[in-house]
Amino acid sequence: MEGLGHRVIRDHLIEQHQSFYPQLPFVVLGAVDASGAVWATLRAGKPGFLHAPDPFHLRVEAARDPTDPADAGINDGAAVALLGIELATRRRNRLNGTVRDSGPDGFAIEVEESYGNCPRYIQPRRSTFVPDSGVIAAAPAVSSHLDDRAQEIIAGADTFFVATYVERDGGHRQVDVSHRGGRPGFVRIGSDGVLTIPDFSGNRFFNTLGNMVVNPRAGLVFVDFATGNLLQMTGQAEVILEAPEVAAFEGAERLWRFRPETIVFRAKTLPLRFSLVKG
Repeated sequence: MEGLGHRVIRDHLIEQHQSFYPQLPFVVLGAVDASGAVWATLRAGKPGFLHAPDPFHLRVEAARDPTDPADAGINDGAAVALLGIELATRRRNRLNGTVRDSGPDGFAIEVEESYGNCPRYIQPRRSTFVPDSGVIAAAPAVSSHLDDRAQEIIAGADTFFVATYVERDGGHRQVDVSHRGGRPGFVRIGSDGVLTIPDFSGNRFFNTLGNMVVNPRAGLVFVDFATGNLLQMTGQAEVILEAPEVAAFEGAERLWRFRPETIVFRAKTLPLRFSLVKG
């Protein structure tokens, strides 16, 4: 894997990635707040809100959002992760780096790692923007347990995103954010509120699971594609390499568990609605 990593992980955006990000109507971000809790989130904008002024920076023209728990970790000098994913074509590219030139209308990410990912387990969807209704969004609902609404979102999900991070030598932090997909219901909810997630064969970089082994913290975000609601949570993760229950998840090579500690529900936050691509 070390040899492969040197070939495919770059410290800059190749031309293909520079042209890819401006096509996107939303982006997934991973950030760490002052307490060390890691969060995953989504930010949206008309195509072009992401653009690369040069091969070493990606600009995100999206207003700061104090209702987003991840926003506290998007400040100058902070390590963040970004996932660009085009659901309709199942293309995705990753970028990890450092926030620069942050302000009320957006920020730049200085590239540390840039690479592509395979399209496996991505459910194709088309997106449309919804007009601004002028209605003030409801305040986020914060909880320490999964209520009925949260359990319904998770139980019906075929997609979610997960952020993790590690502290490397010299206090250097690296954050990562990734996609997870499967058939609706692939995330199972235990009676104790712990989520069990199958890990299927992928690109075998093990960014997410490797981070969890070193630092068992994770942040998840589930998207209600029909309403724009976001369900975000941060908590503790555990990787299970071998256990009899792995066989209960068809196609799983291993499992991981997630125990939510703080759960945030934000209604109609995403100004996009998605429809499944048939066939």
